[in-house]
Amino acid sequence: MKLVIWLAVIAAIAVLVYGIVKWRRRREELEQASEQRTAAFMAEMMAATKAKATPAVDARSKALPAVDALAKATPAVDALAKAAPAVDAMALAKQKMLFDAAAKAGEAGEPVLSIQLYARLLARYPDTAFAALAREAVEAQKKNLPKT
Repeated sequence: MKLVIWLAVIAAIAVLVYGIVKWRRRREELEQASEQRTAAFMAEMMAATKAKATPAVDARSKALPAVDALAKATPAVDALAKAAPAVDAMALAKQKMLFDAAAKAGEAGEPVLSIQLYARLLARYPDTAFAALAREAVEAQKKNLPKT
């Protein structure tokens, strides 16, 4: 009888250790994915800033391909990007990058980061064409927040 109890205790400890190891690996994977997304976002922002900093004859004509290259989001976002011709092309590219980064963070299971990026978009560009979509996405991400 004592042997069965000891085996049960050892099995419980082994299951607990296994769970902790799996949890730590998953956490490390999520952190690494987050760092990769942040690095990719920063590289895009640096490229956009560098393109803006270089003198150009017509900055708008050079920025429009960047906006088209970033048009990888939903068709509704693309329609909004094309519907706002009065907005400076570089500002629109930055808005789109922020919106895309927030959407990707939400898809990756990081609602806090996603909400922060949407908030940054709305704070920097309160009259953006993406405002309505960003507010809807924030409400959706609030439902994904972990209960504490």
